[in-house]
Amino acid sequence: MDIALIIIGFIFILAGIVGCILPIIPGPPLSFVGLLLLHFTAPVDLTTFTLILTASLAIVATVLDYIVPVWGTKKAGGSKWGTRGSGIGLIIGLFFAPTGIFVGPFIGALLGELLYHHSKNKDSIKDSEKFGKSLKAALGSFVGLMFGVVLKLAVSCFIAFLFVKEVIESFF
Repeated sequence: MDIALIIIGFIFILAGIVGCILPIIPGPPLSFVGLLLLHFTAPVDLTTFTLILTASLAIVATVLDYIVPVWGTKKAGGSKWGTRGSGIGLIIGLFFAPTGIFVGPFIGALLGELLYHHSKNKDSIKDSEKFGKSLKAALGSFVGLMFGVVLKLAVSCFIAFLFVKEVIESFF
């Protein structure tokens, strides 16, 4: 039974790392489940502190992954249109993976902002200014998205490191 738990746990760890890049899959929580499965094997006894720490890191990284791109867009002067465009671009970008996953939110935010500035400010702002503001908001969205990916990847890799370390120490 221990071998089965290790194999299933390892699959969860790998799925967690993949999920850090693919936004549909919740990466850090899956990695944590893999570590939790390892905890239920006979020779491995992770401390309560380790389990609470990794669970907390997984939760924080997952929550921040949804907040940071929106915050980045808003911090860069973006509107709800840019934020929604970024989300739509992310969904469409999934069909053009792996490049679309990163380019989609940027293009979506840019188009959303351009639509916003075009509908709101018909004649008061020059087209070059509209594009500049839209580009700045799109870059904010992209930077926020990349920050979320890096954060999730760091947490999932840390959990994967603990998993491998415990397997080696306990079984070899």
